[in-house]
Amino acid sequence: MKKIILICLFNLLIFENSYAKHQYEEYSFDAFWKYEIKGSNNYYKFNLDLIEDKDVKKELRNKKKTRLVSYLLFEDNKIKIDEHDLPFYIKSNKGLLPSHSIGKSLVSYVTGYAICDGYIDNINVKLDDWSTVKGTLYEGQKLIDLLNMTAGDQKFIGERNFNSDNKINDLNFFNVNVYSIKDVMESGTLQNTKKSNPIYNYNALATNTIMNYTIFKVGDDYQKLLNKVFKEDAKIKDSVFFSKTIRRAYSDKEKGEYGRYSFYADRYDYLRIAKSIMDHWNNDTCVGKYLKTIYEQRINKSKKSYDGDRSGQFDVAMYTKKYGGQFHFDIIGLSKRKILGMSGFGGQNIIIDFERGRIIVVNSRDRHYNWKKIVLKKLKKK
Repeated sequence: MKKIILICLFNLLIFENSYAKHQYEEYSFDAFWKYEIKGSNNYYKFNLDLIEDKDVKKELRNKKKTRLVSYLLFEDNKIKIDEHDLPFYIKSNKGLLPSHSIGKSLVSYVTGYAICDGYIDNINVKLDDWSTVKGTLYEGQKLIDLLNMTAGDQKFIGERNFNSDNKINDLNFFNVNVYSIKDVMESGTLQNTKKSNPIYNYNALATNTIMNYTIFKVGDDYQKLLNKVFKEDAKIKDSVFFSKTIRRAYSDKEKGEYGRYSFYADRYDYLRIAKSIMDHWNNDTCVGKYLKTIYEQRINKSKKSYDGDRSGQFDVAMYTKKYGGQFHFDIIGLSKRKILGMSGFGGQNIIIDFERGRIIVVNSRDRHYNWKKIVLKKLKKK
């Protein structure tokens, strides 16, 4: 805990806006080391059959109010809507857009690969072979309980009882996204803790625990696994990144459990990744079976999790009744259809309609666009 306190002032001075308030991460990309997955020479090339959509154009034209920066709609194996107006700092950084909590879903996706490749037995494995969580409420927990955000950690972190998903006891200086998982688990706050009732409690620590457990189990093959997921299977064109919790001021040569779910990719590579998820599901591969298993084991959210925010804004996280394996399911009014949602702060959305072969990717600077008009309406369209 002393180590954490010594560097907390640095975090407050430099990163308070980008982390504690979960702002758009234009400043944080260069602040931390990363796992880089380089693009493929054999990247997936999209076919186009573009149409003009007045609703999307209107939202983008009013970007100062809506904060929308990019919109893609893919169906029938073609991009049908492709609109964007990226800020300069995004363009100057190779078009890389922050995922925010969409990265949580991608951590789960990588975990599915780790299971299919034999590094982890299954989603019911217990975290009893990992010294990092020893003495904490996470020791001996089933992986599926962390995937479903039902680890019983609501006394210490999470949106059920606190104002954020990433701060221990709501303390601004104790943001779990800027400390190694070992430092977090060894803090006085989490040592000698027991889990509470297993209820849905959305939080960043559960995801970072999953990610670093996967890093521990995969070992020296972790970069190889990431390359398989994104370069070989998703066929990304440009580099994509998962953040580490090691600052650039420190050595990047250290190996260890420094994973953080924050992810960066350009708009088309987000679509390529989403298409790979859809292909796995539809082709019933091992990874597809993993996705279907977490869908079958999805759990109910609390009602306040899906009734919009205070200003009446919605996104897929706020318009779905169930959660499974770090994904959002059961869109209100469409719960009979198998639709998978990924959501990040500020209105980042990726939605995959497996039955209709439709994908929507939205990137924004804040969640002020008309989600029901440019997303929900498109999903309801036959």
